Amino acid sequence: MSEKDYAPLSAACVRALHDKLYEKRKTAALEIEKMVKEFANVNNTVQIKRLLKVLGQDFANSPNPHARKGGLIGLAAIAIALGKDTALYTEELIFPIVARFSDADLRVKYYACESLYNVVKVARGAVLPQFSHIFSALSKIATDSEQSIKNASELLDRLMKDIVTESPSFDLDGFMPLLRERIYTKSSFARQFVISWISVLDAVPDIDLILYLPELLDGLFRILDDPMLEVKKMCDTVLGEFLRSIKSDPSRVDFGSMINILINHAQEKNDEILQFTAITWIKEFVQLSGPMMLPYMSGIFTAVLPCLAYDTDSRRMTDIKETATAVNHTLMKLVSLQVEDEGKASTLRNVSGEGEQVKDQLDLPSVVDVLTQQIMHNSVQTKVAVLRWIHHLYIKLPNKMFCYIDILFPALQRTLSDPADEVVQQCLVVVAEVISSPAGQLSYNLTNSTTEGSVKVSEGPLSESMNPYYTKFLITLLNSFSSDKHLLEERGSFIIRQLCVLLNAEDIYRTLAQILLNESNLKFASLMVETLNIILLTSSELFELRNKLKDLNSKESCTLFCCLYETWCHNPVATVALCLLTQCYKHVCDLIRVFGSLEVTVEFLTEIDKLVQLIESPIFAYLRLELLEVPCDQELIRALYGLLMLLPQTEAFQTLKNRLSCIPSLHLECSHRREASPKMLPARMSEIDFPKLLNHFIEVQDRHKENKKTARAKDIATLQRDLTSIDT
Repeated sequence: MSEKDYAPLSAACVRALHDKLYEKRKTAALEIEKMVKEFANVNNTVQIKRLLKVLGQDFANSPNPHARKGGLIGLAAIAIALGKDTALYTEELIFPIVARFSDADLRVKYYACESLYNVVKVARGAVLPQFSHIFSALSKIATDSEQSIKNASELLDRLMKDIVTESPSFDLDGFMPLLRERIYTKSSFARQFVISWISVLDAVPDIDLILYLPELLDGLFRILDDPMLEVKKMCDTVLGEFLRSIKSDPSRVDFGSMINILINHAQEKNDEILQFTAITWIKEFVQLSGPMMLPYMSGIFTAVLPCLAYDTDSRRMTDIKETATAVNHTLMKLVSLQVEDEGKASTLRNVSGEGEQVKDQLDLPSVVDVLTQQIMHNSVQTKVAVLRWIHHLYIKLPNKMFCYIDILFPALQRTLSDPADEVVQQCLVVVAEVISSPAGQLSYNLTNSTTEGSVKVSEGPLSESMNPYYTKFLITLLNSFSSDKHLLEERGSFIIRQLCVLLNAEDIYRTLAQILLNESNLKFASLMVETLNIILLTSSELFELRNKLKDLNSKESCTLFCCLYETWCHNPVATVALCLLTQCYKHVCDLIRVFGSLEVTVEFLTEIDKLVQLIESPIFAYLRLELLEVPCDQELIRALYGLLMLLPQTEAFQTLKNRLSCIPSLHLECSHRREASPKMLPARMSEIDFPKLLNHFIEVQDRHKENKKTARAKDIATLQRDLTSIDT
């Protein structure tokens, strides 16, 4: 290349800039520095720009790496010579140097760092218009593995940070898009570089980085998941500083723009630190912003409710669970306070200006959707928390919540088969609230629901004031028992007992009896009556109901007895037990006479065996004491002997026989005093039409007999059909 192509450089200077020896290039740089000073003194900007072009294009882009090094050292020399006037030429100086940061030659990279350092050191704040280019170059070279380059880039990086922090004219708005882009880098070293810059900017008093936090938060949480411990710690420190700033002045924080980011990262189960940090931030957001978090409650549920399941020895997992519990508790209080503040449970809304709709309205459809999904979680703690939320919402917002009953009811029904007692119990608390709430009257048309599945409801409502969901639930419950025998056997007694505790036991039994009265599946009806009867006779929760039935001393108790009797007729032994409980001993004798025409099966004898055991239990202590009375109740003794005669000589037979043998003298006394006045029965009992009840019993048992005959005929026909198909 001819000499004039590099003017105003001399031929010797050009050769020196191309030389492989640093000393030669250094000498050339000193010559350039002297030359530029002379140009500057006479204000010869043309020659300065010509020199910048030669060095920045011809040398810095030369295929010869030594020439590129010479160009870089020459550009630094120009900046040194210009001094404060460097500000006039920052673009021509910086761009060609920054381009060499990606050079294939490591030494060229190193010289680029050194050259830019010298330029920036001279220009100071004048380089800020080109800050984005410098930052991009630094973020890329931060990942370089060459130690000398790393050292040089770190010096330049510290210098740039000093300039930014001391400059009042730093364009943070212009820098944010670049920072937001770089924060998603996958390189640990590049992440470390980005975090260091965020930390520096956050420490500058005149820069309010909290305003830009929504743009950075997602990237910061991604960096928190970095495998390099040092990077993770740096990020954790920066996030901690941000959280402290938020807590010190929540008024300037855009909570809504960040909560969904936290919700997403709170579900990162692979990193305990990341998840704990996200949950902690959610807790602070909920506590600090209050009603502003209500629109995001479904998302918070998605993040928080599964964390309640954590049950390990890990301290971090325990912290996550405790923090999630705190969030859950705060949200529940928040909903309660909102409803109380408004005075009505119809809406959750605040007004912060005329005509302005506030964003703190609870999004019930989303909340219900999440709760319905989470109720299927495998954790007992999570399911119980979900059920408590459903219960809480039905208490606080009954009218609104009944709009979602068709979504929640099936989910609650499925939950009743859960293996955990705590879950089933809490589910029944919800059910009890739903089916007893007056709000149910407003959301359900009883006339459209007279039947449900195979179980039929008696004509008309059970009570004009009764929530129609009361009957609907019990119908659905019986259908579940009918289709799932395992559920009835494993959970039936527990469910019914809990319902009797939560609601009125008499209403429960009366309703179930009316539903079962015309049950088409007679086998199920018999089994269900047996279950209800055992609960009635043994459960401490039904003590009051047993006492009410025992004496039949009111019209109400007699009506209840007749209601139960009509349904109890599906099970002969249960009917006898009911009559023993109500002291209708004469009717027991009449029933036992009818037993002679019934089919005596193993199941039938087993039920009598259980009844004998019940007679020996504390429940029937009053009955056993009646055997001591003089004159004794002959109907009672006849009834007990009747049961004795039905039994084969089993252990139950011996038990009852021994009991009766304890009263031989009293028994004889009774027989010698036949003329004595009969035992006075309660006046109300005389109003019961026992012959009619006995006829009803016979009719029901005839239906059972025909049903069994039909079933056997079908079984025989099926067997014959199968045999015929085998023969063919």
